[in-house]
Amino acid sequence: MRVQVNGSPREIGPETTLDALLRDLAVDPRRVAVAVNAAVVPRPELPTRILAEGDAVEVIEPVGGG
Repeated sequence: MRVQVNGSPREIGPETTLDALLRDLAVDPRRVAVAVNAAVVPRPELPTRILAEGDAVEVIEPVGGG
């Protein structure tokens, strides 16, 4: 199944959750915000939110600086 992650196509398995996708990307879910199809997904829903064909996932990491 194909989804978009930060604008790039990515193949994932069926029934892949957002939490599993983040682990595959080596991203700590405590340090990012995630949106699917432009809707922010609350952190507690990451383990249960199953992705669908064509979903657009945006993983937003804060950037510090001064």
